[in-house]
Amino acid sequence: MEEKFDVIIIGAGAAGLSAGIYTSRAKLSTVILNEGVVGGQMILTEEVANYPGVESTKGYSLANTMKVQAKSFGCKIKSNIKIVEYNLEGDEKSVTLEDGRKFQAKAVILAPGGRPRPLNIPGEDKFKGSGISYCATCDGDFFEGKEIIVVGGGNSALEEAVTLTNFASKVTIVHQFDHFQAFEHAVEQAKKNPKIEFLLESELREFIGDENLKKVTIENMATGEMSEMNIDGVFIFAGYLPNTEPLTEFIQLSDRKEIVTDSDMLTNIPGVFAAGDCVVKKYRQVTTAVADGTIAALSAAESIRS
Repeated sequence: MEEKFDVIIIGAGAAGLSAGIYTSRAKLSTVILNEGVVGGQMILTEEVANYPGVESTKGYSLANTMKVQAKSFGCKIKSNIKIVEYNLEGDEKSVTLEDGRKFQAKAVILAPGGRPRPLNIPGEDKFKGSGISYCATCDGDFFEGKEIIVVGGGNSALEEAVTLTNFASKVTIVHQFDHFQAFEHAVEQAKKNPKIEFLLESELREFIGDENLKKVTIENMATGEMSEMNIDGVFIFAGYLPNTEPLTEFIQLSDRKEIVTDSDMLTNIPGVFAAGDCVVKKYRQVTTAVADGTIAALSAAESIRS
């Protein structure tokens, strides 16, 4: 079974949904193919307070608004699917799903996003979901009145640490450097929260427990000293990995496995564009993903009509 569209968009995060809004509103038949839940990284964010024109909103609410808007313009969205084959060369590109369905289009926008980067230390796999989490929105309420660790020094780590103080009795931020990469506002908010303490120049080395996580081993990077801390949970915000593994054979990627594009979001293949957290870029925010998706959509529309 084959369905034909003008544009296929891979991924339904901020970039993919924005692209879908623009191409559909431009009267280009569009389908978004999404392997997970609609919303991408947005739905993992408790609060979005820096989206222009929106004072403050929940991440999942913003994602749902984008979804509804895209569909209102006629964009088709198919979620929880599995893509097994890409054919992106030539004028007609196609994507095949695990169930045999095939989608064909004149242009493709790749916006598969990314996933949390694990620490890859002993015990991490064992205690995922039993003390270790990568999502404050999803799991914060499981740690009501408990002591937890947040790993990371970027915006996500500090902002989610503040959010987690709504549940936890104490939050210790563990960061490998003596300074943070987060914006100053996020740093200030964390520092003035009485429930947050900081353990800098330190890294986790092991997760220890029985059925649930009980404690962690921590190394002081300056002295090499090892210590143990009793803890109820650990939230890891140590960056992300782009979801580009299926694209490695035909799309140009950077050393970090991010998609290389030009200023029009065009990849190395004519008619194939990319947007969002999967592309080479310095800043990753909802607003930058939306901008990428907008540019990719406008570029795709131009390529189809030229």
